[in-house]
Formats: sequence, structure tokens, C-alpha cells
Amino acid sequence: LAVLPEFHLADFHPSHDRSIRQRCANYDTHLSSYVALAKECAINIVPGSIAELRTDPVTGEEKFLNVAYFIDSTGEVRGRYEKRNLWIPEREFIDRGATDSGHVAFDTPLGKVGLLICWDLAFPEAFRELVMQGAKMVIVPAYWKLDDAGDVGKRRNPESERVFLDAAVVSRAFENTAAVVFCNVGGKKEEGYAGASQVAVPFVGCAGRVEGCDEGMSIVEVDMGVLDEAEGVYQVRQDLAREDWHYGYRR
Repeated sequence: LAVLPEFHLADFHPSHDRSIRQRCANYDTHLSSYVALAKECAINIVPGSIAELRTDPVTGEEKFLNVAYFIDSTGEVRGRYEKRNLWIPEREFIDRGATDSGHVAFDTPLGKVGLLICWDLAFPEAFRELVMQGAKMVIVPAYWKLDDAGDVGKRRNPESERVFLDAAVVSRAFENTAAVVFCNVGGKKEEGYAGASQVAVPFVGCAGRVEGCDEGMSIVEVDMGVLDEAEGVYQVRQDLAREDWHYGYRR
């Protein structure tokens, strides 16, 4: 499985460059290229997220969507997810994905998988919906920077967003007895990049990461058997499946 970060094919803010709109309208070209690459290399790929400019065939209304895909090693698209929990500055130019169907887990050669994007990490409810459908792995491409803490947060702790990411990724793995694959954008620390790309599983915590915040790659081997071992101890999924489950998550 190869995972890339959010928005890796385009500038973060579509208003920065007029040609961005055309590139986003040609999103299917990018997707087709990754489908061909997955098939050629016989590898599963989550190509970060792709900014898609779509036009409603009925209303003619344009929508910018932030979309992640899971492509299997034969080139088949197994899953698609439109980002729903938008980071605050994103809301000016990205439309929220459809929310009528809930988060959806899907079958892959690696087992049941769910996709989330960046700020979704802050919402345990999103993970719960996927886990209740049997997801064993949740993949989260991201564009998350140290500057996202704002001036007030950075005054308290210049590294606060890295603390947030390290804590949240590992917590989501433990509390859901799931593997969490978090792939963040890389760059120079002085430009506000946070790094923290990592894979986390229960019991182990962080099983491997890209050190520092620069662009890089890490190959992480994970024994997925640890998930069943953790579930045997914590019985989180067993509780979630109870008929008298007392929290209002979707079933």
C-alpha cells in the first residue's frame, strides 16, 4: 500500500492560480494516471486527495470537492470519499462532501478499509462509523501544518500541532482497535510544516514514521494480527455491536 498526502497534486488554495480551476476540472485525468500506475506496479495506492471541480448536470452549479480514493493493485477503484469535516480556512473555497450516507467502509485486498482526510482526524465519530462497519484500517491523507494552531496556540507551544497529531493518531488506533495510516504533507520546518506521517496500531502505538517534517518516505511493516489481539483485550468492537449500545452512532 502506497499513501500520498492531501492536495499533493495542486496548490493548497485554488484561488492562487487561475489555471488551478482547469486542472481541478480535469481530475479524471489524474485519477486515470494513478489507476494505470497501480496496475503497472501491482500495488494498492491511496493518491492523497484530489481537488475536483464538478458541475451539477441539473443546476449547472460548480462544486469544489476534496476527494480521496483507494485503488487496488489491479487498478480497480475500491473506495471514494469526499471530505466532510473541512478545516476552517478551507470552507471559503471547498464544498463539504455529501453527508446523507454516512462514512462508508469498503472491501480491499487488505481487508475492510475506511478513508478520511486531514481534519477528520479530530472527530472520533468518523472513525466509529467506519469501525462499526468492520474497517480494520483507516487511511488519512493530510495537509496539516504547525501554523494551524494559530498565533495563540503557537505562543502556548510552537509544536502544539505535532503534539495533537501524535496523540490523535495513536489514540484513534487504540480506541478503535484499528490500524491508522496518517500521511501528512512535508516541507521545511521554517515554513510551518509539521510532518508526523506515521502508522499506528494498538499496543504498539507508532509502528513507523517519517522522521522530521521534510519530504520523505517510510516503509512500515505491520502485523495486522495485533488488531485481533487488541480487540480480544479491549472488546471495543464487541461493545459497539451490542443491541443496547448506549451512544448515538449510526448503525
